[in-house]
Amino acid sequence: MKPPYTISPSILNLVASISLKIGEASAHYLDKKSPQLRKANRIKTIQATLGIEGNSLSESQVQAIEEGKVLLGFERDQKEVQNALALYERWNEFNPSKSASFLSAHLLLMQGLMTNPGEYRNRSVGITKGITLTHIAPPADRVKHLMENLFEYVDNDPDPLLIKSCVFHYELEFIHPFLDGNGRMGRFWQSLLLSKSHPIFEFLPFETIIAASQSDYYHALATSDSCGQSTPFIEYMLGVLDKSLANLLKTTNVVLSETERIEYFIYIGMKDFSRIDYQRVFKNLSSATASRDLKKGVTLELFSTYGKRNATRYRVLV
Repeated sequence: MKPPYTISPSILNLVASISLKIGEASAHYLDKKSPQLRKANRIKTIQATLGIEGNSLSESQVQAIEEGKVLLGFERDQKEVQNALALYERWNEFNPSKSASFLSAHLLLMQGLMTNPGEYRNRSVGITKGITLTHIAPPADRVKHLMENLFEYVDNDPDPLLIKSCVFHYELEFIHPFLDGNGRMGRFWQSLLLSKSHPIFEFLPFETIIAASQSDYYHALATSDSCGQSTPFIEYMLGVLDKSLANLLKTTNVVLSETERIEYFIYIGMKDFSRIDYQRVFKNLSSATASRDLKKGVTLELFSTYGKRNATRYRVLV
């Protein structure tokens, strides 16, 4: 059964705006993405999605954990980060259409943080704000059936995936299939759904916008609960995606440093090349700057050279 919502003029306008930005961002970012920028965006995503749930660690602390450092006095927060890093590292292993994959992701995300991770809840739950009960989730014996219907809707409904991913996010929050970890799973799975058609979403830290205005996020959820359909939440989340893509486009216009260019060139996998090949990747780079980059790569023992003068060629050593 299709979840209840209405495709409003606001939703149609946002879908059109996002679609334009997807094309531009993909052309800029996926063609010339910096591994350093990708890593930074992944850390932003993890810090923000955990911060929404009360994790106290900063981006620099998340990065320290990613680098293998141990933070004293933050046992649970650190475990949440370690689990999230492991989850996002295995991004390509998950099938967004399969409930078994969904449960496997929850197991990885919540291992060591709750009893029976990777299993749907077996008791009723209510959501509170302070001392106020704001939402009573469906009975536990309906959870599996409701989730199966949700996956079937995402797979088979003809509406745009941009809309369906928002519906999935809201319905997951409404069903509340787990005793813990529902919010971070909703955000992760929406990114995963979108990335299968638009790979740019793997690198889009839209969670940072949610984290910066959490009251709006929870208000959109509550408004959808009140009216009995996900339309307000769809409008809110599409606005978040639109703003996040706009921010990413601003980032893509930043000039890469010498080190970032070398790092990216090694990343794309060309093992034997000339200066002209290097300039074909960085089209706006002058011959002098390209030569300086390559000299730096040789100094750092990242490249070796053979041939002379205009016939000089380079080999990647790492």
